[in-house]
Amino acid sequence: MTKPGVPPFAHTDMELMRIRMKLTPGQRLQAMVDARMVLVGFRRARLRRQYPDLSERDLNLKLLEEIDRAKKLAARPHPIPECPA
Repeated sequence: MTKPGVPPFAHTDMELMRIRMKLTPGQRLQAMVDARMVLVGFRRARLRRQYPDLSERDLNLKLLEEIDRAKKLAARPHPIPECPA
């Protein structure tokens, strides 16, 4: 919950929203795909460090297992507590 008169987003969030609104729908979609690729790359690198002997195929299967497990988790089981101002 937000307090009356207090915007629900930080200043940087508002600036990012303004920038994104200037993008075409295709550019927004591309930005989303690019961000997903970066996150999958981070996850793949972590798995590679954890399992250095896995083949590329087995690493991909491990990655798919993690993605599948993440889909089954609740997005946020409890509300985020408000930060004191």
